[in-house]
Amino acid sequence: MLKGKMVIGQSGGPTAVINQSLVGAILAAREQGVITGILGARHGIAGIMKEDFIDLSTQPLSQLEEIAATPAAALGSVRLKPGKEECEKVFEVFKKNDVRFFFYVGGNDSAETAHIISEMAKEANYDFCTVHIPKTIDNDLRVTDHCPGFASAARFVALAFMGDDRDNAALSGVKINVVMGRDAGFLTAASALARQEEGDGPHLIYVPERTFSTEQFKKDVAEKIQQYGRCVVAVSEGVVDAEGHPIATSGEKDSHGNLQLSGTGALGDALSAIVKQALPKARVRADTFGYLQRSFPTIVSEVDAKEAREVGFFAVKHAATTAENGSVAIRRLSNVPYRSEYFMTPLSTVAREATSLSDAYISSKGNDVTQAWLDYIRPLVGDLPKIGRF
Repeated sequence: MLKGKMVIGQSGGPTAVINQSLVGAILAAREQGVITGILGARHGIAGIMKEDFIDLSTQPLSQLEEIAATPAAALGSVRLKPGKEECEKVFEVFKKNDVRFFFYVGGNDSAETAHIISEMAKEANYDFCTVHIPKTIDNDLRVTDHCPGFASAARFVALAFMGDDRDNAALSGVKINVVMGRDAGFLTAASALARQEEGDGPHLIYVPERTFSTEQFKKDVAEKIQQYGRCVVAVSEGVVDAEGHPIATSGEKDSHGNLQLSGTGALGDALSAIVKQALPKARVRADTFGYLQRSFPTIVSEVDAKEAREVGFFAVKHAATTAENGSVAIRRLSNVPYRSEYFMTPLSTVAREATSLSDAYISSKGNDVTQAWLDYIRPLVGDLPKIGRF
């Protein structure tokens, strides 16, 4: 068995429940005799290289619970893919501080970082355990049924569309909302939860798993205008044309090679212009939800908060008792009542590569979702407000 200090860091885009995982890991670590110290790295890998640590072993439970209920990354986050030089620096710091356990809370890029570090530990013959704790609003990690952070962001999207649809019904027109998710349509598809009666929006849902045709888009909008007298559109930031090129992007990339997609309102503006040209008399508006989806307080899914806490706890307890590298994953056991369990999967199965929305969840026309999708997501998001009507 390994014995020594642990380091935990947070990486990538923050979520509404990422701190639940952090606190779950801290509480588990305090119960493990083989963990002799708990160090929180400010801004992930970047903080480790600078030895910028917080001692997390003595905070009172009341303070930890406040942090757990607070959105975004309490330790600070980072987007950094470490190369050989950075990894060597990380291990110098680990050896200096007798660190034997490393926990990284993040998405598939963070899992890649954890995998790189675990492989380097093997090469250096350094007794060490690396565990990735899953987090991403995109819900695009492989192996796991779903990712902590997704359900709360999905709840935000559903509530936003619910209110925006009522706004659109009061002043009819075309409303386009651009939703995060990069190459996966999970979050955009969550907008379908806003519908409670026939005619409720979103009336069209476009995900990156299907080619986006501007000509078909114009026809789809015109058809919904004719049918309902208005049209609310949910469109993923990552929609691509027939050549696989994003409809709109700044062209900027991070250290992992990811294109910036939601930093501007370019896609919403482009799609608005297309509709205005096709339907000159229509009232057309567009919004980009952008980063608001990630860390919005008060809308947290109960299931999401619970599972986020538990994957952090599970990760530390597993590492302390087995010293086995890996990534924590969630297995759904039932929908009614909703139940799940946790298990470990090798880091290589999660690192870098992402998954996408299943064909079973996308309508045959490619501009909506199926009942199977609603059955999948409803237990995660929880009950939503009932819309009143005359």
